[in-house]
Amino acid sequence: MAERGSYVQVQHGGQYGAGQQQHGHGQMGEQMKGMLQEKAPSASQALTVATLFPLGGLLLVLSGLALAGTVVGLAVATPVFLLFSPVLVPAALTIGMAVTGFLASGALGLGGLSSLTVLANTARQAFQRTPDYVEEARQRMADAAAAAGHKTQQAGHAIQSRAEETRAGHTAGAGAGAGTRASS
Repeated sequence: MAERGSYVQVQHGGQYGAGQQQHGHGQMGEQMKGMLQEKAPSASQALTVATLFPLGGLLLVLSGLALAGTVVGLAVATPVFLLFSPVLVPAALTIGMAVTGFLASGALGLGGLSSLTVLANTARQAFQRTPDYVEEARQRMADAAAAAGHKTQQAGHAIQSRAEETRAGHTAGAGAGAGTRASS
């Protein structure tokens, strides 16, 4: 029995001794009563339940009446639907297709509008960054123009020097040819 008492003592964390088991259960009962009393609904909660319970019942009765009215209306209208079905079915299909068309056009319109909005936002962001791009493009064009001007100047000098060489060669050749003619 001493082993059992020590087991209870170890199990409950040393809170109860072997002789205090009965007394401990009494304290637990009082603690449970205290917890239950602490969890009692407040006055506002009780008022809420007292207000919503009859309202829920009323709504349940109204939904039952609506269901009964629907069943009675369907029972009365079924023969009328059967008699006029050659007219009602095409009319229902036409109305359904018209509604589908309106919904589809609205959805496509919203899609187009959202696409234009995205495009406008992208363009606005691009124009906000444009001064940097424009300045960079101007700098590149100026560099390219300077490089092209330099190459054109080099090519002009090369052509001019070849032309001078050709003239000098023709002049020297013409002078030598004239001397040979005179001697003949």
